[in-house]
Formats: sequence, structure tokens, C-alpha cells
Amino acid sequence: MTLTNIPRTATVDDAALISALLTSAFDDDPMMRWFFPADASRAASLSRYFGTIFTRQYVHHGVCERTDAAVAFWVPAEAQEKAVPDADTIEELKSILGDRVAQFGAAVETAAAHTPQEPHWSLSLIGADPAAQGRGHGAALLRSGLAQADAAGMPVYLESSKAANLPVYEHFGFTVREEVPLPGDGPMLWGMWREPRRPAGA
Repeated sequence: MTLTNIPRTATVDDAALISALLTSAFDDDPMMRWFFPADASRAASLSRYFGTIFTRQYVHHGVCERTDAAVAFWVPAEAQEKAVPDADTIEELKSILGDRVAQFGAAVETAAAHTPQEPHWSLSLIGADPAAQGRGHGAALLRSGLAQADAAGMPVYLESSKAANLPVYEHFGFTVREEVPLPGDGPMLWGMWREPRRPAGA
């Protein structure tokens, strides 16, 4: 079956596909392995985690796009205050995280303390199925979201917990703004920033 790497809007009806794609994409991510250290249950926990934040949070307040093998969640500047978990979502996340909820809370607080204060878009999450990596799925989603941010005249901020991904983001114009070690022997987060570019033809 041919997988199309043309970005399109992700809807609630895509929740099962999105959870499956992101579970595969983040299986080796240092931060997700820190949150969900048990090999036997990690896939199920990741699926619940990604399904929860997508259906309860990002699909309502973010710009969610997908290809047949990759997903990206963006949050425009004007939606930053809304695109946070509500009380019910927090309770669901606590249930998923179990005894790792303290580490998760500390990580969220630490990251939030280092989030830029100036108006910006956020690339909250992007992931591609490892089986389809190298076929342009993630790049297509990056180009699409960055074009929208550029059209709005907005810089973009992201956090990566995987060193191997830094050169990819740098290729798209991001630079490392800050290195943030997570508390409790957590992994390193790299905060990355990209200034807006003038849209082609502007």
C-alpha cells in the first residue's frame, strides 16, 4: 500500500490512527521511556497518552495535521492559553502515568518555566512511523506548519528530548535556544527557536 505524505487536517475520527503512529514514533524517545519505563506496558500507555492529549486538548485548540504515516500538533500564538489540559484531562493523564505522575508533573513545570514569553507558535509534537521514515512524511508536516506560522509572522518554539532530531530541526531553520535538564535524573530537553521567514512572493 502506498503511503501518501500530503498533509491534511487531523480530526477526532483519526484518533486511533494517530495514537498508533505516535506510539511507534515515540517508542525510543528518551522522555517517553522515562515516563513509561516498563517495556511490557509502554505501548499501551503511550497509546492512551497520545489519544488523550489529542482528543481532549490539541484537536480543539491546536493545528493538527497528518499524513498517512506522521502526525504534527501545532499551537498558534493566540491559542497558547487554551491548549492546556483541563481538570478531567489531568485526571486521565494521572491514571495513565500511575506512579510516574510526579516525574511528569516536575517535567511539565520545568519546561513551562523555560517557555519563551514572547508571542509564538509551538510545535508541540511531531512523530513519524519508523517504518516510513525517510519518505518525507515528517518533512511535509514541518513545511506545512512552518508555512502557516510564517504567514502569521510568528516565530516557532519546540522542545526536543532526542539529540538525534536536532540536526533535522536545524535544517528547517531552528537553533538551540536553551538546554534544560529535567529534574530527578530526567533526560535533557533542548528548547529550539525559529524566527519567521517572509512567505515566498511576499
